Amino acid sequence: MHGIALTWVDNSGITRVKTIPTARLPHTARWGAGASPVLDVFLSDDSAVTSPHLGGPDGDLRIFPDLSLLTPLAAQPGWAWAPTDRYEQDGTPYVACQRQFARRMTARAARHGLHLRMGIETEWTVTTRTGTATGAEEPYAGPGPAYGMTRLVELSDYLDDILQALAAQDVEVLQLHPEYAPGQFEVSTAPTDPVTAADHAVLVRETIRAVSTRHALSASFAPVTRAGAVGNGAHLHLSLWRDGVNLCRGGEGPQAMTKSCEAFLAGILRELPALLALGAPLPASYLRLTPSRWAGAYHCWGVENREAALRFIPGPPHDPDAANAEIKCFDPAANPYLVVGTVIAAGLAGLDDGLALPAPVAGNPVTTGSAPRLPASLPEALGHFTRSALLRDALGDPLFEALLAVRRGEHALAEGKDPQALADALRGRY
Repeated sequence: MHGIALTWVDNSGITRVKTIPTARLPHTARWGAGASPVLDVFLSDDSAVTSPHLGGPDGDLRIFPDLSLLTPLAAQPGWAWAPTDRYEQDGTPYVACQRQFARRMTARAARHGLHLRMGIETEWTVTTRTGTATGAEEPYAGPGPAYGMTRLVELSDYLDDILQALAAQDVEVLQLHPEYAPGQFEVSTAPTDPVTAADHAVLVRETIRAVSTRHALSASFAPVTRAGAVGNGAHLHLSLWRDGVNLCRGGEGPQAMTKSCEAFLAGILRELPALLALGAPLPASYLRLTPSRWAGAYHCWGVENREAALRFIPGPPHDPDAANAEIKCFDPAANPYLVVGTVIAAGLAGLDDGLALPAPVAGNPVTTGSAPRLPASLPEALGHFTRSALLRDALGDPLFEALLAVRRGEHALAEGKDPQALADALRGRY
């Protein structure tokens, strides 16, 4: 092992990195490595905006690796990886560090006597490399049927290498299967604490990218890779625990959740239009968020309803630990630390306010007319986010304002582009 990749995720959802020689690790663990705060106002094309608190050429931070997550990278021989926390030069926590934000929200839940288990399903699209500049002409790898064994056979060596690499990195895989769109796959990892779940989301994505490269393939985690086709999601699963008991079970009625779980999920449901600006952060995210594609385009919840943005999964009767909820409307361009942290903040607000869920929605809202749409564009979601006192308070003004600036910048980048141009611009960025 000769080098270590030290990563964090910026507000556009790009994983940024500094690397050090392995011999430098003891020094870096004590003193950190330098990194500019301006990256928090970078856009997906590496241009930059500014905000009232962050932006411009001044300043420097120290990034510190989390040595408990130091991981030799199975698909990148000679390299290891660790997620980082960011601090000011004087050692105080950096106000816009998204990983520390997720940790603060996890601690806030603990003060309520609650422990959350989370896991993120990652979808990606695989294409063969053709040497084109934009990737627009790259054909799908594994074009076999949706959920079909044919596609698994076509890419079995590739998928086997992914499973082996994740296992070697101590990431427990629950499922790996072909998804709906041509060349699309999904991997689900075991639930863990919220910060580690976000760390795993980063590690899973970069492991898949590395394995793809070794197979002369390209992996894209962009919300859409072809206009009009089903896009890539990053569904967040969560369960709520107190004193070792899963609060998603043990209640009454068809959903069988406790009142605490119901209030927590009601808080998430109430805040979903604003959360969408974080979980679906690009204009292209709303090309994915299309009705009748199981993307969670409707502002409702349902028991095992894949068209609802918030899907409740009671699990088999004999396994109370399996009950959980799934947020379906998020995609892989989202910063996972922001997603887990803001979802916790929204859920805790629902608990504090004693909220109750409305009646669950059954069937497809397209045909039943039983639920309203979530925001259908980034500006619409951003309007809800801007008005959310809850999220401003949780994130703090510097991070909140930086997110506003980045989202507005992404909207400006997309203006005038047709859907396919949006997809082409992002395919190689995520």
